[in-house]
Amino acid sequence: MIDHVVPEGPILLVGSSMGGWLALHLAIARPLRIVGLVGVAAAPDFTDWGFTPEQKMAIARDGRLEEPNPYGPAPTVTTRAFFESAEAHRLLHVEIPIDCPVRLIHGMRDTDVPPQYAAELMGKLRSADVQTILVKSGDHRLSRDQDIDLLLETVANLVE
Repeated sequence: MIDHVVPEGPILLVGSSMGGWLALHLAIARPLRIVGLVGVAAAPDFTDWGFTPEQKMAIARDGRLEEPNPYGPAPTVTTRAFFESAEAHRLLHVEIPIDCPVRLIHGMRDTDVPPQYAAELMGKLRSADVQTILVKSGDHRLSRDQDIDLLLETVANLVE
């Protein structure tokens, strides 16, 4: 998609939660185009830690898992195909070949993606320019005004 929407020039990626995981994969796939990456509660390898053994068994047995969505009325559905694809694209078991500047922003009150995964991700990134910003009272969405201000400031500092 990047190649078609933005066929030339540098790109700064910003991804939240699963979008942070996708941004990591994009940075690996297009290392010459990506000049920076901001992960907001990035969720790499969520298949390892984001599902209980019972939930994993239900996905394997039934082909899908449907759960209440805390962010809206529609349920969250995880299919077997999606889960297996995510398993095949885990990143935290090896050094992650990303060399651009990376900023990881994570709320300490995040109940969806435990904050310790920001530190684990930071340690796996090959880039020497990685910073993790922990927001003491921040949750998973980091959507309060001060959280949005922090994100905008972080992006602006990477663009300079």
